[in-house]
Amino acid sequence: MAEENTAVDIRDDREHGRLTAYDEGGSVAGTIAYFAMYPEPGALVGVHTVVGPEYEGKGVAGALAREFYGLAARQGVPVVPLCPYLAAWAERHPDQAPKAPEELVRGAERQLGSHPELF
Repeated sequence: MAEENTAVDIRDDREHGRLTAYDEGGSVAGTIAYFAMYPEPGALVGVHTVVGPEYEGKGVAGALAREFYGLAARQGVPVVPLCPYLAAWAERHPDQAPKAPEELVRGAERQLGSHPELF
């Protein structure tokens, strides 16, 4: 699947656990729902990636994933990709998406239960 480069503005809303991509007109193109694993700075845990149907196949999800991993790298924390899309993206881009330690993944899975707003 070839990714097109759709111009998007990606903004992080840590308080609400959303990394959101906006198109040139300011409409939401896609979102990664996540939480910061505690104790901080444990990890950023990606739970869902959603892209609007009109943006599918245009590289929006990939741009979100790249920025999510970049955000974590800038903060010096790993990403735990519980979202199937993020996990698949990480496998395709191992140079940009270091694998999280297994014990961190198990801890993130346990903490996910305390974030019902992400289900």
